[in-house]
This record gives sequence, C-alpha cells and structure tokens, in this order.
Amino acid sequence: MNEHQRTALDLAASGMPVLPLRAGKVPFGNCYRCAGNACGGRPNMRTAGPCHCPAPCHAWAAATSDPDVIASAVWGPAWARAGAVAYHPGGAGLTVVDLDDADAVMWARESLPATQTVPTTRGEHWLYRGLMRSANAVRPGVDIKSTMAYARWLGPGAGTLTALPEDVRALAASTAPAPKPVTVAAPSRGGQCRHRTPAFLERGIAMAEGRIAEAAGGVHATVYRTFLAVLSTHGRCGCLTVDHIARLFTAAQAKGESPRHCTEAWANARTRLGL
Repeated sequence: MNEHQRTALDLAASGMPVLPLRAGKVPFGNCYRCAGNACGGRPNMRTAGPCHCPAPCHAWAAATSDPDVIASAVWGPAWARAGAVAYHPGGAGLTVVDLDDADAVMWARESLPATQTVPTTRGEHWLYRGLMRSANAVRPGVDIKSTMAYARWLGPGAGTLTALPEDVRALAASTAPAPKPVTVAAPSRGGQCRHRTPAFLERGIAMAEGRIAEAAGGVHATVYRTFLAVLSTHGRCGCLTVDHIARLFTAAQAKGESPRHCTEAWANARTRLGL
C-alpha cells in the first residue's frame, strides 16, 4: 500500500468519496467494456445505467468512500500508478471554488465570505458546505466544482468551513447553457392515454419537472429515475408528445445535464422498460 492509497483510506474514513488520478491530474481512462460510456455508467455513483465495473474507470463517478473497494486488488494497479488523490466534492456535500491565479484569489477575498481555504500550485481552493451545479470559467480564473466533478486533494487547509453563499450559486447560473432542442421521438401507440385523464399526465409531467429541479445532488440518477417513472406510466399508451419530453429535457439541462446525457438517460430508461 502506497502513500496515495493510505491518504485515500484516511479520507474515506471521514466520508469523503475518493479516486486515484494519473500523472497530470487526470482520472484513469475507462476500461474497454466501459469505453464511450457504453455501459451506461454506475447507478451507485450517481449515474444512470447498469454498469457494475469494479475498476476506478468512471472519472468522478468512480469516487467511493468504501474502504474495501479502495484497498481491493482491483484498484491496486491504479494506486500503484497514481500521481495524486482526488475527491468528489458533491459526494461529500461540498462545493469547491477553484481560484487559479492571484487575481482570482484577490477577487474572492473581496467578494466572498471567508471559509476553509487550501493553497494550490497557482492559487487557492475555497471550500463551502453545500451542493450546486459545477461550472467552469464562471469568471476569469474561477471554476466551481461540486456535483459531477472532482478536485485534487491538497490537504485540509485552514479556516472554518461555512455555508455555500448565494453569490457562488449565481456565478454558475449566469453561465448555464440554454437548453437545446430535443432530438428523440415520442412513443406513438395510439394517442390519448387510455387509463388516465389528460390532467393526470399534466400533473405527472409537472411533478417530474419539480423532482428534477429539487435534486440537491445525484442529478444523473435523479434524471434517469424520473425519466423511468414517466415512461413506466405513460410510455406504452402513446400519450407522451415531443413537447412533454422537451419539458423533461429542459428541466434536466437547467440542473447541468448535457443534451447527450439527457438522450442517453431517456434511451436507457426505454431500454430498461422494453420500449
């Protein structure tokens, strides 16, 4: 067991989901079975799909706090080649404001509430308690890492961890991409839903939008489960239209999901139900 693996076990004992990084601070590439996300991801790591690959090959989604996994022979080769330890901030209930240079650090000191800070090679990581959508380049030299992201472990730093301020959430909101058009077809099996009223469908779509919007973490899994629930109720009777699906995709993209992830989650849900 090397130093990185021991560090990972110490962090996992405190509930921090960790993963090994290669030299250059990048995750290990997917194994051939999981290349191109052909496996659909790992549901127990906040992604949709059936994959049960035990290797650390799913980037941030491979992060785990299970000491048996971290110390397993399967992860052993990765730790032997690792150049650093990373963690999934969102999985630990944290948001990291990554300040990449001195100008960004000066801006944070003038604009954000004091919190726990960790020195980096060129700047600082500011850690806050709370989850949000990750976003890059929210302003010059500033990235936000929380859900669906990883950050390099550089030590505990100094200061007292404080609650995530609305000013940081606003930075990500200002860079949210506009939702893109839906590119999937609606099921076509006979028009009006035979077993419920149109109002039932409308309530179901509204509830699904709300469930996605309220997700505090695990957005991948929430989107997949929500799509699955909608399709299990209405996917076989032909009442879903492209407009309904567009509403679901728009809600998912507002939480940071890409159009590709939306399409994959929809396809996975249809496959799961045999549609």
